Amino acid sequence: MNATTWIGVAIVVAVIVGLAARIVRQYEGGVVLRFGRFLTVRPPGLNFIIPVVDRIYRIDTRTETLTVEPQEVITRDNVTIKVDAVVYFAVTDPAKALLQVVNYMKATSQIALTTLRSVLGQSELDELLAHREKINQRLQMIIDEHTEPWGVKVSVVEVKDVQLPESMQRSMAAQAEAEREKRAKIIRANGEFLAAEKLGEAARIIRNEPPALQLRYLQTLVEISGERSTTIIPFPLDIMDGLRAAFVAPLHQGGGVALPPGRP
Repeated sequence: MNATTWIGVAIVVAVIVGLAARIVRQYEGGVVLRFGRFLTVRPPGLNFIIPVVDRIYRIDTRTETLTVEPQEVITRDNVTIKVDAVVYFAVTDPAKALLQVVNYMKATSQIALTTLRSVLGQSELDELLAHREKINQRLQMIIDEHTEPWGVKVSVVEVKDVQLPESMQRSMAAQAEAEREKRAKIIRANGEFLAAEKLGEAARIIRNEPPALQLRYLQTLVEISGERSTTIIPFPLDIMDGLRAAFVAPLHQGGGVALPPGRP
């Protein structure tokens, strides 16, 4: 064989190898069909197929994000709201994703949309606002159950935003304001009750312990002198008690005050 023949053979071999060689990336699954029938799923790396006879389809197995556009939903307590959500899913069986459904992306999107309306329509507004995590888990379970025959695994479903009507927002704001006022009044009432209780306890202590009144009297004098920059000479409370006993007590008993001789 001459050089020209060898060159021709090399060219033919190169063309055949080029037609038979297929590279499957690390994040893909290569589904091989032979004469239109499923043959196998090739792993990542360099793979060879029979040209013309075989055909390979690469299916992405990475986690994909699907955004559900805002939808109007009527809750079980007849409140019209707008909600949107995000769905995270991945292909776990490339053969099913190719053979069991025409477009697994579109099918998953439609299932997510209808399930979102159905589940939120069976929930009350308070439940949706207070227990969103529970609703997210319920959405994930239902959507995943529908997509499992397609080889699609739904890992997370999150309700992103809940848009309420303006009238409902005003009503909820008024309710929240009333709740805050109620808590503030309760706190003030409890504070006044505790203050009165402590004052009553202090009065009992002062009544039973006369030195406590003397200490409080001296403390008050110190506070007054500090605020007004004046000098105050303390007046013993014992003398005040004696004067009260001599002058005030007879008045309360209906008598008069004794006056010095020679005074009218």
